[in-house]
Amino acid sequence: MTSRVMLISPAIGAALREARFDDGCSLDAAGLRLARTAAGAVRAADRGCVSPTVRCRETAGALGLDAVVVPELTGLDVGRWRGATLAEVSAREPEAVALWLADPASAPHGGESVRDFCDRIAVWLDSAARPAGRTVAVVDPEVVRAAGVRALGAPESAFWRIDVPPLTATEFSGRSGRWNLRVGQPLGQE
Repeated sequence: MTSRVMLISPAIGAALREARFDDGCSLDAAGLRLARTAAGAVRAADRGCVSPTVRCRETAGALGLDAVVVPELTGLDVGRWRGATLAEVSAREPEAVALWLADPASAPHGGESVRDFCDRIAVWLDSAARPAGRTVAVVDPEVVRAAGVRALGAPESAFWRIDVPPLTATEFSGRSGRWNLRVGQPLGQE
């Protein structure tokens, strides 16, 4: 049984522009306009899902997707770093940031390690593969990274080497344990 899971990254907002750990902010006007422009570019799906984050829910709405909020698709929990920019955290806690970037099992921010996060997303990806058909989910960029790492069997250190531009689609096709990946398709050019 072949399944298709398409992960769509959210439109741009202040947090993404500023390299800020998600702070619950809305999309900015430009991001919302781009998402609305891409509405209709996503083919119909059997199931629609969305991360609980504001930027993902707003993107799904602007795209016209009928999507259910799925708590398991929440982005990486960065604990006390939430709302700060990477530059701010690096200035305050340089050793902690260096450890976090080098060791996927570390969580110096008090949140979730990259390893645990990748494991959580892999469980969701496997569950999304069980029913036949097509699933479309609007998720934070780090969810796309984690799914890619697990689907390809790559080491967790590869998490930091995957760029996920706004409003792009990454499609997983196959079945749990054996995925093919189609990455970085701008919406409307599937």
